[in-house]
Amino acid sequence: MTPRQKTHGSPGGRALGRAATPRPTILVIHGPNLNLLGAREPEIYGTVSLAQIDDELRQESARLGLRVECFQSNHEGAIVDKLQQWRGQAAGLIINAGGLTHTSVSLRDAITALKLPTVEVHLSNLYARENFRHRSLIAPVCRGQIAGLGAIGYRLALLALAADASKPDQAVRSTSNSYPEVKSLPATSPRKGAARK
Repeated sequence: MTPRQKTHGSPGGRALGRAATPRPTILVIHGPNLNLLGAREPEIYGTVSLAQIDDELRQESARLGLRVECFQSNHEGAIVDKLQQWRGQAAGLIINAGGLTHTSVSLRDAITALKLPTVEVHLSNLYARENFRHRSLIAPVCRGQIAGLGAIGYRLALLALAADASKPDQAVRSTSNSYPEVKSLPATSPRKGAARK
C-alpha cells in the first residue's frame, strides 16, 4: 500500500517542502568596545552584556515576524565591509557605533549608501557627557536616534523598524535626503547678544 504524502494542518494545507516566505532581516551593528558591555563602566553603560542584548533582539524579532543579524567589531573597516555586504538585502539597520559615532566619515558614507531606514542607538545620554560626545556624524543620515535609555533602546529601535517593514512599500529610504542637516551648538557656546566676560 502506497503511503500517503504528509501535509501540515487541515486538508488543503501546504505540503512538506514548500518554501516559507523569508522574514525581513534587520541588521544590528555594534561598534568598538561594546563587546565589553556588562563589565566596562557599568555605572554608565549598565550591567547587561552584549550577548543578552542580542538574545533579546532575536526573541523580539521573532515575535514581530522579523529576524536580526547581529555583528560587533572593534575595527572601522570591518563594520563598513559588513554594511556593504548587506546592501540591498536588509530591511533596516540598528547601529550603535560607539566612539566611531563622533569621528567616522567613512561609516556615515556607508550608511548613506545602504539607503535603509536606520536608527542610531546609544546606551548612555551622549548630551549629558563630555562635549566631544555631543556631536554625532551619523545622526543626519539616520531616521532617528535613541540615547540614554539603556538596553531597552535597542528594542525600541527594532519596534520602529518593524513598523517600516510592515508597510506595503518596503523600499523605505533613509531620511538622509529628506531633511536638511541641523547643526547644533553646544550649550556652552557664546550666543549673539550675550554679555561679555
